Amino acid sequence: MLKTGQWHSEEEEEEEEEAAAMDREQDEMQFLGFAGIYKESFKIISSWKKLFAQISLFLILPLSFIFLAHSWVSQTLSYRILRDSFTRIDTYKDSEEYSKLSRSINSTWLFLGLFKAVYFTFVLVLSLLSTSAVVYTIACIYTGKHVTFRNVLSVVPRVWKRLVITFLWIFAVFFVYNVFFGGLLLVCIIFIGVYSYGIAVVIGLFILYVVGFVYMAMIWQLASVVSVLEDVYGRKSVVKSKALIKGKMGISVGCFAGLVVLFMVVQAVFEFLVVIDLVPGLVNRILIGLVCVVLLLGVVLLGLVVQTVLYFVCKSFHHENIDKASLADHLEVYRGDYVPLRAQSVQLEQIHV
Repeated sequence: MLKTGQWHSEEEEEEEEEAAAMDREQDEMQFLGFAGIYKESFKIISSWKKLFAQISLFLILPLSFIFLAHSWVSQTLSYRILRDSFTRIDTYKDSEEYSKLSRSINSTWLFLGLFKAVYFTFVLVLSLLSTSAVVYTIACIYTGKHVTFRNVLSVVPRVWKRLVITFLWIFAVFFVYNVFFGGLLLVCIIFIGVYSYGIAVVIGLFILYVVGFVYMAMIWQLASVVSVLEDVYGRKSVVKSKALIKGKMGISVGCFAGLVVLFMVVQAVFEFLVVIDLVPGLVNRILIGLVCVVLLLGVVLLGLVVQTVLYFVCKSFHHENIDKASLADHLEVYRGDYVPLRAQSVQLEQIHV
């Protein structure tokens, strides 16, 4: 295939074919259901498996490893604290053994706290970087832009800043939400009690809490995509996400629930077979642990692609047309700087029908 006097490489031709295959009419995207969104996500990953493999190995693999390692370390340290605490109960308080157990418990608590602080820091950074990389990559594929792993790495740190602001705003909302329900639950226990109808009230509050938590989690996921592809972030991206998800709540819940189930299955396998040592032999546990890391990597990658595809589905449902040329221009890396997306040129136009 000849273009501007030069021959395209075979790889470039394949990329153009895959981009053309992804060029689905936007009006058709709104009809994608649960299975259709997952099918489209698998299709994107398989069509660009080399690029997504590079992103996964560089960003998502460390994230998956850290998460499972945190589970193992936390369980081990918690067990040690419980063991020493029970042993200290039967130990004379003025004895040297009691003092030794107290020092051990305090130092273990300190180490656990520091470990969790480091863990949450790494998870936050890697999760936001992974989101930036995957969303930016799919946007480039969608607009037909040639994208390489080097391009992604150069743009991701700049897109990541927008996601940090969105995360901090969502974190504040979740904090207030948890404090509110925690206080409400405490009041119910104090004034109603945990007997007779009090239990029903507590169960009802828990159900309401879970429903609200899932709803906010879905808003957060979609807001992350909005923060990358549009000129809004923080509170405005959350408001935009809330508007987009209207009318597609059932599909969104299904996609979210499917990913949660996959995530819980991998975590359960790791907990039972590796952490609790149900499988004999250190080598066997290590092998199972590595398999769980790979499986979790796949779940995280799939989740990021699914939430991006869901964004396009919601845009199509609300008849908002994406100007691919304008979006492609704003995804360009100009002298190493990420070009912010502007409302007039890149904001997806509303098409009234």
